[in-house]
Formats: sequence, structure tokens, C-alpha cells
Amino acid sequence: MRIGFLFNHDQIHQVAHSLPIAVALVEGGFQGEVIVATTNDRLANEVRRVAGTLIGSGIQHLPLAMSPRAKRLSRLLGQFVPAGKLLVYRDNLDFFRSLDMLVVAEKTSLLLKTRYGLSDLFMVHTRHGAGDRAIGFDKASAGFDHVLCSGRKIRQRLISDAGVAPASISIVGYPKFDMVRQSGRSHHIARDRPVTLYNPHLSPHLSSWYRHGRDVLDVFRRHEDQALIFAPHVMLFERPFVFTIDKLTIDRAGTIDNRYLHGDNIHIDLGSRASTDMSYTMAADIYLGDASSQVYEFLLKPRPCIFLNSHGLDWQGNPNFAHWQAGEVISDPAQLGAALSRAPALHEEQYRVVQERMFAESFDLDGRPSSERAAAVLAALADGRRGSAGSRVVAAA
Repeated sequence: MRIGFLFNHDQIHQVAHSLPIAVALVEGGFQGEVIVATTNDRLANEVRRVAGTLIGSGIQHLPLAMSPRAKRLSRLLGQFVPAGKLLVYRDNLDFFRSLDMLVVAEKTSLLLKTRYGLSDLFMVHTRHGAGDRAIGFDKASAGFDHVLCSGRKIRQRLISDAGVAPASISIVGYPKFDMVRQSGRSHHIARDRPVTLYNPHLSPHLSSWYRHGRDVLDVFRRHEDQALIFAPHVMLFERPFVFTIDKLTIDRAGTIDNRYLHGDNIHIDLGSRASTDMSYTMAADIYLGDASSQVYEFLLKPRPCIFLNSHGLDWQGNPNFAHWQAGEVISDPAQLGAALSRAPALHEEQYRVVQERMFAESFDLDGRPSSERAAAVLAALADGRRGSAGSRVVAAA
């Protein structure tokens, strides 16, 4: 039995959502091959860092390559769309055909079934995040043979919105939580003032960055009694243009002006490991955001939240913005100063109990490491696949 884990992205933010499962599978004594495939050096380095000494012993690491022609196309189109992510499948079909099971955190891998005819490849989706955006519950989710999810809210929406069969879903908790580093506040941020994490999403039709982001930075530039960690979605500044498919939009994130770099109260991180390993969500006192699923990771430790509705959305009662129930919603950065002042009191009076309910609905944590729970599901699925293969052989005989 060969189980592959694929990491195919420009950034490393999806690694924490499924690599811990591969580690737990090996450490749990899985009787089969575990292969972790990566598509660039950034991902390969993160896999080696997280898996450590298991690489080369229990876990095989396989860097996937593209043909020269695919590389040229990727360089040509890469500033607009993730061309490399799409082209790598065709150039590595022999590897994917060799697998009995493929575990992924994203959905482009469904091309293996829909375009390249690998209908017998059993594919498991681990998802990446526990957010509310509609794209997380689109019909593509039903294209997987099995889906691992974090809690009952996610399961319910996968069934009702995406049409996933209930028997094809397992609630396993949140493997990323197994990797949380309780590292305290970033050393770049003064420790004698409240720390706000501003975490805008990349999607132009949802993000507060394009319309209001620099105004938010200006609020903190004027108020040095408040500290800011500006750590947007790691893909916001990855390319010159941001293109999203859930609602066809394109925009430019632009650049960060030098005036935001002079004070000691603003720390800017456009995509380091700290933006992906919950260092900032654990360090901040207040969360300021819009559509990012990282707010649910922030709720691991309930604290004040503020949401910036830059697009004038009618969000109340909309399940795609359920997370905006966790704090005050403002429509303009001019309201931010006052919102920051009242956030601690509002949190205790109104929002803490709401956050605790939302967290319980989103994450089923039962004391066992989530990665071990997920690994147990994969091992059971593998056993079932072995059994069905054996039955086919007996029937054929």
C-alpha cells in the first residue's frame, strides 16, 4: 500500500494541515509506504524541517519536476495565475499512477481524476483551515473519495452545500493545532502595549487590504501606544497580481511604503514561516481581519476580534461570514481607534461566549492529537482498500 501526500503550492501554509498526519501514520506503525511529494524548494525545505529524521526512514521524500516546456509556461504565466500548480500533474502521471491513495490539502489535484483519467486513485482531502468562505464548500469537494474535517459545522456544510456523502466525511479535529508553538509575542513587537494582528485575506472581492489596508497601517502609525503585526494571507503579495476564481476578480496588492517601517510599533511580515505556524495568532491581543480562516485559529484562545467590512456586505445571517459574529464589525478605518478602545470590554460582555460556541462548532478536539485521529482514519481506509482489492482477486480467480 502506497500513500502519497502532495504539497503543490507557491507557499508553505498548507503543509501544517496534512504533513502531521503523515508523521503520525508512520509513528503509529503503518505497514506500507508513505511518500511525501513536493513541487518546489520552499515546500521541500519545510517538509524536511517538520518531518525531521523521519525523512529517509519512515517517510520517502520525492521532489516532483516539470518538463522544460512546462517550466517556460509557468514562468510566462506565473505572475498572473498559478500555472506551475496545474502543469506539474501531467509531467508526473507515472508517480500518481503508482499510488493507492493520495492525500492533499487543496483541490487542483482533482485534475488527476477529471482530466488525466486516474479514476481509480483514492483521493483524500484534508482541507486547509476551518473558515466560512463559500469556496471551501463548493461542489469540487464531492470529487474526493474521502474528506477529513475539523468539526461538525464543517461536516454539515460539506453535506448541505457541497453534496459530499456523509459516509465520506470523517471529523478528526485540526492537525495544525498539534504543531502550535507557544512562543509568546514576536520579539519585533514592543511588549509594553496591546498587540493587534491585522490579517487581511487576498481575494479582491473580500479583502479589506485593497480599499482600506494602508489606512489601517496609518492608524497604528499615528498611535504608537498600540502595536501592530501586519501579517496578511501569505499569497497576498506573492505575485504582482492577485487573481481569484471563486468570483473572477483581479487586482494588485501593490507595495508597502517606507513610512510604515520607521516606528517600533509596526511589524510587517508578508509571508515568513511565522505567518503560517500560528506564532502571530497566539501572540496577539486583538484580531483585525475580514475573510481569513485564521480567525478560527486565533479563537483557540478567546480574545477580542474586530472585522473590517470594506465592501459594504450584507453579512448578517450569511454563513460565509459566520466568523463576523466573533467581534465588532466596522466599515471604515476611521472607526478603528474607538473599536480598539472598546474591544476588551465588548469581548467580556458580549463576544467571549459567542467565540467559545463558534470554536466548539468548528473544532472537535477530544484530547487526542488530531493528526493521530486523522492517521487512524487513513489506516482504516487503507485496510478497506486492501480488503476490497483482495476480494477482487478472489472473485477473478
